Amino acid sequence: MKAESELYNWRGSGMSVMEMSHRGKEFMSIIQKAESDLRALLNIPEEYAVLFLQGGATSQFAAIPLNLCKPDDPVDYVVTGSWGDKAFKEAQKFCKPSVIWSGKSEKYTKIPSFDGLEQNPDAKYLHICANETIHGVEFKDYPTPKNNDRLLIADMSSNFCSKPVDVSKFGLIYAGAQKNVGPSGVTIVIVRKDLIGNAQEITPIMFDYKIHVENNSLYNTPPCYGIYMCGLVFEDLLAQGGLKEVEKKNIKKAQILYDAIDESNGFYRCPVEKSVRSLMNVPFTLEKSDLEAEFVKEAAKEKMVQLKGHRSVGGMRASIYNAMPLAGVEKLVAFMKDFQARHA
Repeated sequence: MKAESELYNWRGSGMSVMEMSHRGKEFMSIIQKAESDLRALLNIPEEYAVLFLQGGATSQFAAIPLNLCKPDDPVDYVVTGSWGDKAFKEAQKFCKPSVIWSGKSEKYTKIPSFDGLEQNPDAKYLHICANETIHGVEFKDYPTPKNNDRLLIADMSSNFCSKPVDVSKFGLIYAGAQKNVGPSGVTIVIVRKDLIGNAQEITPIMFDYKIHVENNSLYNTPPCYGIYMCGLVFEDLLAQGGLKEVEKKNIKKAQILYDAIDESNGFYRCPVEKSVRSLMNVPFTLEKSDLEAEFVKEAAKEKMVQLKGHRSVGGMRASIYNAMPLAGVEKLVAFMKDFQARHA
């Protein structure tokens, strides 16, 4: 509503946010407020820089090794799904990464026990993907990095701002905004300041954290409208009572959906180990897989869309990010029960 009312004329300035100079005082106030609200939400310590960048989390798969590693540095990757795998593959161009654990052989349905991880003490960092959207696997706790610099890095694209996070446990957190905090086009990087300034010589200027920190994310024209929208979302999350309250809502939504799956006597199945099931992405299959197309079609008639699983895994997937209200999940659960009664 606020974005709609301010679309043509931001707070009496006579300009839309889309028309402003990114160096003008109006936009400066927008980006500064967005950063301070995000710092409040996540209790981000002073020794971390917050960057609003472009290129999606995928660009960070390259930017991270380029900024933190020399070409021969070893790095440890824990691969719990497709996104962790993509991050590892991109890092191969810029450092010497190893996959120290992969869930691929078990179809990415688990997270390893942290004690058993064989970390390389000489690794520059340990990398995880905190929530895997395609496979519905989420870290509920985080491994302690055993490398010499005690550096843990996380891709939090799909569960960013869905629950509190102790930022001080991480050297760097990165996230594409488009799941929980804004439209696509904004990538948020939270990086400890002592890690900045040692980029490889081949690092493109747009990938160099030092450039962006020195220019307060305004080195070139940033995704101004996207940053403005993120700022409105941060205001809203604070107004809801902060991330502890947001997490409570997300737990409740996920719980009723997983309960519906688990109590369906096998009609619906979720392959993910219960202790690491995602609060954001709930994948499930139907016992009679030939009914899946019918399920998607009937759900669409009830105005429930985008329930088809990712093409790489099939089945169904309900993505229940922050913006999905409880009523939306309740409606899906009622439909699932009705569909089962008619087709079981």
